[in-house]
Amino acid sequence: MSSPTNSGSPHVVVTGGCGFIGRAVVAAFRRRGARVTIVDREPVTVADEGVVAVQGDLADPEVRERAVVPGTDGIVHLAAITSVLRSVEMPSRTYSENVANTHELLELARMHGVRRFVLASTNAVVGDVGTATITEDMPLRPLTPYGATKAACEMLMSGYAGAYDMATCALRFTNVYGPGMSHKDSFVPRLMRAALTGGGVKVYGDGGQRRDLVFLDDVVRAIELAWDSGHVGRAVVGAGHSVSVLELIDTVREVTGCPIPVEHVPAPGGEMPAVVVDVSRSADTIGYRPSYSLRDGLAATWQYFLDHDRQKVF
Repeated sequence: MSSPTNSGSPHVVVTGGCGFIGRAVVAAFRRRGARVTIVDREPVTVADEGVVAVQGDLADPEVRERAVVPGTDGIVHLAAITSVLRSVEMPSRTYSENVANTHELLELARMHGVRRFVLASTNAVVGDVGTATITEDMPLRPLTPYGATKAACEMLMSGYAGAYDMATCALRFTNVYGPGMSHKDSFVPRLMRAALTGGGVKVYGDGGQRRDLVFLDDVVRAIELAWDSGHVGRAVVGAGHSVSVLELIDTVREVTGCPIPVEHVPAPGGEMPAVVVDVSRSADTIGYRPSYSLRDGLAATWQYFLDHDRQKVF
């Protein structure tokens, strides 16, 4: 049964609403009674009267104008090219999809008096800082087209906040994982598929590089908090606790009960030694505090894979 809707409900546009994070964000706003418009290239089957689906490419002005209409309260902008490798291979397309589309959405927001704009950004905007702890105040020094385009989006949002009194907030996510990511090729789903099939994984170098992994539910909560707070600026969204790749594998072994053999291979150029973030200021700016431990998050992710992907590999 759909949640009740009325003319007083906030209206939020979620770009990339069919994606891994997007589906969870749409569900969260619907639980709050918000009306949601999903914009995605993928077809959307909507059985909820409080959700409107707009299928198409954000580069198409007609698609954008069907999605962002007068009376829209805010935009949660998740759609983007997020693969670092793809961004290196296709810098021009990455600019178009990440920067140009964001600018066009900001323009529509300005024209229609949309007050909130929340962007999915990344800690890649600061580049490789070695083993230093990443904070919101570090200078922007991206090393890839992906990081550069997100940095450019953050600057655009700052400009629109200053000139048009728009509450723009860039959330710099670390490595997001959780239920619903079985189609992805990042390291956590690789580990889950290896556990399901009895296979192993390849590890770059000695596996001592450290990563911050943040559970999907914490990320969705951060988006809601940014929406509610009206914070203008940036916020780091992560677990606030980094683990080595080998520690991650050991935790997955514990959760799944599977051995998951490891093959060490040479690390490619540009492999960062660590991603360590400080989330303490995010508690002050948007009220964000991560609540899921790595073990609990991985256990929930493993259960999802058992429920949804077991039949695909047996």
